[in-house]
Amino acid sequence: MFPSKRPSSEVEVDDHEKDALFTRDAKRRIKEHGKTVATSTDESTVASQSLSYPPKNRPVKPVAIQYPTRLLTFSYDADRTLHFDDSAMKYFVNPPMNADLKYGYTRWIKRPEEKGRIDGLLKAMVKYCQDLDSSSGTLQDQSDGKPSSQWLRQMRCVSWRGVMTKTLTALYEERDGWELNVMHINNLLYLEEHLSDKRLAEKEDMTPYHRQLSYYGYSFESFSTSSQPYQPERLPGHPPGWSGDVNTNVQWCSVVKTKLGSHRLLIGGEVDCVTAKQGHGSAEYTPDNYVELKTSMAIRGANDEVKFERKLLKFYFQSFLLGVPEIVVGFRTPQGRVVSTQTFKTMELPRLVRGKPHGWDPHLCMHWGDIFLNFLLQQIPSGKKADKTHEVWRAKFIPGTGVTMKLLDEAEVQEVRAGEDRVGFLPRWYFHTIDDLTDPGPP
Repeated sequence: MFPSKRPSSEVEVDDHEKDALFTRDAKRRIKEHGKTVATSTDESTVASQSLSYPPKNRPVKPVAIQYPTRLLTFSYDADRTLHFDDSAMKYFVNPPMNADLKYGYTRWIKRPEEKGRIDGLLKAMVKYCQDLDSSSGTLQDQSDGKPSSQWLRQMRCVSWRGVMTKTLTALYEERDGWELNVMHINNLLYLEEHLSDKRLAEKEDMTPYHRQLSYYGYSFESFSTSSQPYQPERLPGHPPGWSGDVNTNVQWCSVVKTKLGSHRLLIGGEVDCVTAKQGHGSAEYTPDNYVELKTSMAIRGANDEVKFERKLLKFYFQSFLLGVPEIVVGFRTPQGRVVSTQTFKTMELPRLVRGKPHGWDPHLCMHWGDIFLNFLLQQIPSGKKADKTHEVWRAKFIPGTGVTMKLLDEAEVQEVRAGEDRVGFLPRWYFHTIDDLTDPGPP
């Protein structure tokens, strides 16, 4: 589904998107699915719009998507400090069969549930822009601004991979609704999942059973990764293959740029591990050998198969959006014992469900995503970086129906800020830092 990779020189060409955000076709699709519920020029009245999901039984013209290009990687350490290095990167190794995924549960260091801040992604974006300016030196024509300024003006959306996955797959979500905070500044959308204090408390207050189920995936990662290529860990006092007790503060993340329709996206997300390249040193890796790790109940019959194939939709987009080519699934017993593993090629997943009653179509998801991004860009006015305050909008995803969107009032924005030094949900330091990067250059 990805087109063939293109040279970076082609990827970076500015196709005047900033002068033509919406094609005639995009406007037509928004008109078909979106409507204004209530609007007013009175600032005391909150504007609200809605957008219906398109039908899933109608064929659509595929929306073009560009192969993700990695920009940089970074690591979070055990204290949740961000480092621009690969210290948290791990190598894939085959996990031992019959591994007990309950092992280490009582020593699990679980990062507390928190608001879906994009601060780490913004730090990575600023780092990339600074490196872009430094590497260009004085050789590049800067009549249209710094290289970072030119690059930023091409981007349309900044989001964590998880938020973009939930957005694209919302068309098939039948149970769980969710909410998204949106800001639109200098023609760039910033997306953050909204989690109220009540919702955070609910996520933290899992039953012992569900808490243990959530641990199985992390335990499988420990059994399936190593600090050295080709060599499963053998830590004294632990079972073979165990690479260390689970601390969910530790993450290795990749930041990529891609393009959905006319929208250039900056997306960041965690990468579980990489496969080592034969004959190369430990530092050799590319997105072509990224690996996503998953666990699932062993398939015991037709109902289990249907449940698993429905789960593949999110597996697919989680990997697709970062350019991860392989997914290794550990199948387990109800008691948490690994009984088998299977490797899936990300690009082949849609074929496994094609034509089945419970099947899903990634083209429909990308078609919906294009409509939704166009809707946000068209409906939310773009603020300027010099503004002292910026509007925050809330998109509410309703299963089987669509999205409602409203402008938050001051009390709601205060809840979003949660007492932190922020402009809307963006950290104030980001505005100070980004000022120089978005300098439009000499008149």
